[in-house]
Amino acid sequence: MQGVLSAGGAAAMCSLALFPPPLADGEVTLYESNNELVSGSSPNSYSMQEWDPPSLHFPRELLKPHSRPESSSKTAFLDHRDTLWMRSAAAWRDTGLTGVLDEITHSVEEVPKWLGVSAGCILAVLRLASSFHGSLFPHLTLSNMDMVAEFSQVLDWSDCTVRAFAWHPHTDKFAVALLDDSIRIYNSKSETTPTLKHRLQRSVAALQWKPLCASALAVACHTCLLVWHVDPTSLSTRPSSGCAQVLSYPGHAPVTSIAWAPSGSILVSASPVDTAMLVWDVAAEICVPLQRVGGGGVTFLSWAPDGGRLLAATPSALFRVWETWMWTCERWPCLKGRCQSGCWSPDGSRLLFSVQGERVIYALTFNDALGGPKDAAIVADLSDTTFNSPDGDIIIGGEVQSLAWDPRGERLAVLLKGNKMTEGRPAVIAVFKTRSSPVFELLPCGFVNGEAGAEPRLMQFHPRFKHGALLTVCWSNGKMSHVPFYFVSAGAVQPNPLPHLAGQTVDHSSHQLYTIL
Repeated sequence: MQGVLSAGGAAAMCSLALFPPPLADGEVTLYESNNELVSGSSPNSYSMQEWDPPSLHFPRELLKPHSRPESSSKTAFLDHRDTLWMRSAAAWRDTGLTGVLDEITHSVEEVPKWLGVSAGCILAVLRLASSFHGSLFPHLTLSNMDMVAEFSQVLDWSDCTVRAFAWHPHTDKFAVALLDDSIRIYNSKSETTPTLKHRLQRSVAALQWKPLCASALAVACHTCLLVWHVDPTSLSTRPSSGCAQVLSYPGHAPVTSIAWAPSGSILVSASPVDTAMLVWDVAAEICVPLQRVGGGGVTFLSWAPDGGRLLAATPSALFRVWETWMWTCERWPCLKGRCQSGCWSPDGSRLLFSVQGERVIYALTFNDALGGPKDAAIVADLSDTTFNSPDGDIIIGGEVQSLAWDPRGERLAVLLKGNKMTEGRPAVIAVFKTRSSPVFELLPCGFVNGEAGAEPRLMQFHPRFKHGALLTVCWSNGKMSHVPFYFVSAGAVQPNPLPHLAGQTVDHSSHQLYTIL
């Protein structure tokens, strides 16, 4: 089945021109209260009333990235006494058929002449075909690192100290992947901060905790998937690499996106070089490829909270929405570019997404009784808008890097790329209020501002903040902050009372939840 992107559908459209002006440089967004964003001179001018997740700082000078590429580091540790068969098996595991042929071609002293010549000829034909394929799909000419940076949901991933972030879906803990390829876990119920390291844990593109499980963390890496099993009651700060399962598949690297089913029963992984997304049974360490013609790979996955549908974006101007009961899919071509990001409403009935090269947000509404959506509606206009500020004119708008919708479905955060080559065009987070009745619409809330000179790189909503929504933001200066949006949910039968914010001084020393580094 195929749909069409258009401006149709029953939805109202919001514009950035309706937003309040952004804060002056040096003012920091603290929280939302009474439908307004409150600011202060520093993040420390406000502390949350019941619990306070850490506003961490990861200085770049303390994080040393791996400077040696994977291929050169591999040869540095290669045991040249390995047989051709062992080296070929390793090459098949890492790069597939081309790796095996390359190994045979360069082992002239260990193979018959006819075999070496034949392998060389086949390799040349494959590279020629790959070159032609690369002309159709230009992303295939990128290095693995550049490919991860191109398709990451993190803005400027290559230069960002925090490369991935994941809140646990059920408890107050989160995982952070850093520039040095380490992963740190912060837990409200423990002063221990485990640090995860593994020889295959390179170029981490995504993290996701397994639902309905306290210990399993999936990691999308340069050549494979890792699934760490970290006992939350353990006092160890350096879990053994034996705690990690390694899941790999020929031709499925780099892995740029992963998604657990909401039930936690299966894990799906995606790579821009593989037209199949892999559905993993993690316990059995086996997978089933789901392949479709067209697209040139799979770049981004997002599972609907009800488990019924899965968004799969491709490097080309089309994306697919899979129905996960029978694993059939709808194909949606885009007019200008690829689907960059997407997020689902809490009930899984509505998908918001953005397209590269377009300055709008689209919405697809799914109604099984009516046979699914026929077109996509534009619900937000993100065209450049000029705001006057004491520091001069600021232009906000442009393409979307990532989207995040809070679990209640009432706040939508949009990370706009900006233009770092042009002064006065910063990357910024625009937050919309969302309303579903009588029609679906986005309403202006405001812009989230960080410390002077810091721009947002990554964001994610806390999955279970009971006073509204809590947005975690990782900034270009290596700092991490948490912005609460206090509101009473429209559908709440017995809403939690909102904390009193005006003029209170609260002693948090007795219930500090995290240990700050």
